[in-house]
Amino acid sequence: MRLFKLTLLFTLIASLAVVAPALADYNKPGEGVVVKPARATWNTGFFQEALVRQGLKELGYDVKAPKDLQNPIFYKSVTLGDVDYWTNGWFPNHDSQLPKNFNEKAGKYGYVVKAGGMQGYLVSKKDVEKFGIKSLDDFKRPEVIKAFDRTGNGKADLTACPPGWGCENVISHHMKVYNLKKYINPIKASYEAGMASALGDFKSGKPVFFYTWAPNWTIFKLKPGKDVMWINVPKIIPKASQKAAEERMTVSGVKGAVSDPLKAGFVVSDIRIVANKKFVDKNPAAQKFFEVFTLPLNDINAQNTLMYEGQKSQKDIERHVADWISKNKKTWDSWLDAARKAAK
Repeated sequence: MRLFKLTLLFTLIASLAVVAPALADYNKPGEGVVVKPARATWNTGFFQEALVRQGLKELGYDVKAPKDLQNPIFYKSVTLGDVDYWTNGWFPNHDSQLPKNFNEKAGKYGYVVKAGGMQGYLVSKKDVEKFGIKSLDDFKRPEVIKAFDRTGNGKADLTACPPGWGCENVISHHMKVYNLKKYINPIKASYEAGMASALGDFKSGKPVFFYTWAPNWTIFKLKPGKDVMWINVPKIIPKASQKAAEERMTVSGVKGAVSDPLKAGFVVSDIRIVANKKFVDKNPAAQKFFEVFTLPLNDINAQNTLMYEGQKSQKDIERHVADWISKNKKTWDSWLDAARKAAK
């Protein structure tokens, strides 16, 4: 009897020794794998990057701090395998920046925000109504120019983009093709400083006219339909790099637009995760997490607003991530579970 009990005990211990690693492997399918992420240079994309990084860590991956890279450098780096992924792909907006061998070496996965990469021009709602502003063409009218001329140079001041940004090239294209150079002055200083000035003007009752994109804190602070309105370009005249996605420059159902559809003049993009193909082939758990991960646009806007208000250190962002996961635990756990099942 004693021998039987000892045999049973050893059998149980042996079976647990087999099961325990299996459970560990299931919960941490990325254990032992070092991951090299990248991150866009615009801080409105930091939140989703930090969330995905946290997800991979919970799957057992050893995820390094992200490298901040300009778009073309990232896309070249991910095809070379120097970095493994980023969460900041805007498509089709970034298509023209992809290297020729991109589709062989890298791929686009899931939708962080589908049709969330909105860009365009906004004007204070009360001034849209006061002056009947519908498009950029209305800024050729003397009374509109006068109302929006903050610098006294005889042109309407537009809070635009700093030199080197992709949006700066599109705005310059608009100034040229719509013959607006004599009427509109795009202010190209620091975007954050320019928008802080615009927000101050709005609060003091002055007209505001600015370019922005979503997700962004700007449309959380100045809400389309309530505070500001999206306005049209006069007609769709795409740049060469926009022609392939010309149909996505006109958008229906935009909240707070002066018309439906809205001729935005910018390509509305899907925000997607981009990863090296060799990396995802070897890491099905990571691939599945990339595919299922998605965020409500308003959640990103809300977090971006916290950053604008001063909570922008890496510790702040990590706290925002922890708060979001806590509030969305069921969804978060379902993503992790799907990733673990994909690795079985």
